[in-house]
Amino acid sequence: MKYKAYHFTINPLEPAREILLAELGQLGFESFEDKENGLSAYIQEDQLRDDILSDIYVLNQDEFEIDYRIEEVEEQNWNAVWESSFDPIRVGDQCLVRAEFHQAEKVDYDIVITPKMSFGTGHHATTYMILKFILEDDFQDKVCLDMGCGTGVLGILALMKKAKKADFIDIDDWCIDNTKENLQKNKLSGQCFLGGADQIKDSYDVIFANINRNILLNDMSTYVDHLNKDGDIYFSGFYDEDFDQIINAAADLGLEYVKHNLKDKWIAAKFKHSL
Repeated sequence: MKYKAYHFTINPLEPAREILLAELGQLGFESFEDKENGLSAYIQEDQLRDDILSDIYVLNQDEFEIDYRIEEVEEQNWNAVWESSFDPIRVGDQCLVRAEFHQAEKVDYDIVITPKMSFGTGHHATTYMILKFILEDDFQDKVCLDMGCGTGVLGILALMKKAKKADFIDIDDWCIDNTKENLQKNKLSGQCFLGGADQIKDSYDVIFANINRNILLNDMSTYVDHLNKDGDIYFSGFYDEDFDQIINAAADLGLEYVKHNLKDKWIAAKFKHSL
């Protein structure tokens, strides 16, 4: 299996590196390494197309200078590459997201994940902000869905906060396997389903949808159809400039805006099913 490495130099480094990583992750890039002056991203050659970078938002912003070079790389242990650049994430003073090889700390919610290529470790602003929402809100006896679950970290924290049940859905079989592994590591249980919004069968008190703007807009009506009255839904994965579009689409479906956070130009927002 042959890979290509894209080596990006970025100035100023943040938040451009974090935004770039998230966008590349949605295009099939499988592993990333933080560099002193940028980011290296790896993708299988058969996943490449000539225009793969053409719609990358951050590459088209005048406020950032981003250059890159491409090289062919030999096969290697991609999880080892990932692990070498994975640092634990503290969310407030209550929650720590870490790998098994990190030192445990005394916190209310100690989440252990296997740092594979799945999105959702807490490093990205969108995941971090929804984790903060979960810490703020009550999940006692709630039935939850982690839609586009990645590592499953959002549903895992909800379960730690006494949610009655959590289901997990993702289109990537790697993410489903990773979520199952992470549930086991945290001595929790949940049902995992491979696919998209078509896999939503039950009704939920809470839905987490940390995906991207286009999928949120396309699938929002399906989410609402499976959200109980007075249920809560948390959206993220879109930029500040797209917020009005999300709010308007949500309002048309009977979702009432509750609150939002902004971090590095990304939005996480909570809505309530008011109809």
